[in-house]
Amino acid sequence: MPWQLQDAKARFSEFLDATLEKGPQIVTRRGVEAAVLVPIEEWNRLQNAARPSLKALLLARGARSENLTSPTRTLRRRAVPKFE
Repeated sequence: MPWQLQDAKARFSEFLDATLEKGPQIVTRRGVEAAVLVPIEEWNRLQNAARPSLKALLLARGARSENLTSPTRTLRRRAVPKFE
């Protein structure tokens, strides 16, 4: 059941309890879905699922390393002075 914005604001403790007990709660503004309140465990799970780790990116089947440096950059050796 979506919560109207004014109800969610006025009864925030109840709104939060519903989220913790029943799962994500939708907030509507003028009858249009505007936001969702989710338990922190769900939020963390979604964040970890949406963002691969650097290790996962590097070990991925199609991992490519040629794009890690600018193609226009060339490496130049610097002259090393000779000491006599």
